[in-house]
Amino acid sequence: MRTKSLKKNKINVVTLGCSKNVYDSEVLMGQLKANGKEVVHEEEGNIVVINTCGFIANAKEESVNTILDFVQKKEAGKVDKVFVTGCLSERYKPDLEKEIPNVDEYFGTSQLPNLLKALGADYKHELIGERLTTTPKNYAYLKIAEGCDRPCSFCAIPLMRGKHKSTPIEELVTEAEKLSAKGVKELILIAQDLTYYGLDLYKKRNLAGLLKELVKVEGIEWIRLHYAFPTGFPMDVLDVMNKEPKICNYLDIPLQHISDAILKSMRRGTTQAKTTKLLQNFRAEVPNMTIRTTLIVGYPGETEQDFETLKQWVTDMRFERLGCFTYSHEENTYAYNLEDDIPEDVKQDRANQIMEIQSQISWELNQEKIGKTFKCIIDRKEGNYFIGRTEFDSPDVDNEVLIDATKHYVKQGEFIDVKINEAADFDLYGEPV
Repeated sequence: MRTKSLKKNKINVVTLGCSKNVYDSEVLMGQLKANGKEVVHEEEGNIVVINTCGFIANAKEESVNTILDFVQKKEAGKVDKVFVTGCLSERYKPDLEKEIPNVDEYFGTSQLPNLLKALGADYKHELIGERLTTTPKNYAYLKIAEGCDRPCSFCAIPLMRGKHKSTPIEELVTEAEKLSAKGVKELILIAQDLTYYGLDLYKKRNLAGLLKELVKVEGIEWIRLHYAFPTGFPMDVLDVMNKEPKICNYLDIPLQHISDAILKSMRRGTTQAKTTKLLQNFRAEVPNMTIRTTLIVGYPGETEQDFETLKQWVTDMRFERLGCFTYSHEENTYAYNLEDDIPEDVKQDRANQIMEIQSQISWELNQEKIGKTFKCIIDRKEGNYFIGRTEFDSPDVDNEVLIDATKHYVKQGEFIDVKINEAADFDLYGEPV
């Protein structure tokens, strides 16, 4: 008779892709822990769960390579089981089962109970807000809605995440309270589209209503807004941002392009004039707001003139934060019917040109910060530097504030005032006041 296995079952959750996936992995880990399972995040474990991304070509490639890597480890006897979940698995399950059959089982984005069952655990409905956070202890993502109802031509998210579904305000407040009790001081609100929040539950856009409740949670000092859509933006959010010091003067609003012809083909429901007016309204209502956006270059049919229009607009708008992607031709999207007619090297060159303009803008804006003092949160220590952020910066994507650890000691996870004495394109250097 076989006695207990010498190898204790340890479940390693590997997360790829965006902050929504980070959140989903944390919920999965919270469920596993509540079931008495030993669970780790991206460490050694004999059972592996890969939470994949299926958004664009690079992300899909990384997901497939990660699956293949763990399947090899399984074949070599280094891990016992490999499970795959997330967006890639939702979108390409039949193909993956055929191409990589040595995975124990594939699960889609909405199959958490089934995945837990395969891992010998029960789905516990009562665990509202119970997560095993994987971010530094001072901040956490708060996913306020799932899915998306927008018809953007280039985007496969609705195929993988389904229709928009808001989480009720009271559940989100409970979750925020639990995060605060664990020492979280900054909430980063995420969804495919924050501005749609509440339409399904409350029959109105209710992001402002949610924010008014979240600011009441003790211990939370910063609330940051990620991923707003420009069409139908609820302007009452700006009133709350102005009145409530806890709401960071920061908005991540992916605008994708500005040429009218491209916006129309992208099915964005807006124009250059409307978008520019919206941003001018933001600046007028919240004068010290930091706006982050992302753009796509190399979309089918993007002419030199379309690109020149975009370049000029980026120069004129002087975004505080900006990222640029090259277009990825995705099956089953509306734009897949168009010819992917821009060569890869041209796409990349256009992205580089946009980022060169942005690098100069960012450098100029950062020079203006020298000599000023900012409230910063300290995320981590890296080499000889403590690394923090101002309220105008989100983790992983924005500027960082570096403090020389050979001269100063600051506590990770704490807020401190930092005087900026030097600035580069995307980094600020300062000392505690």
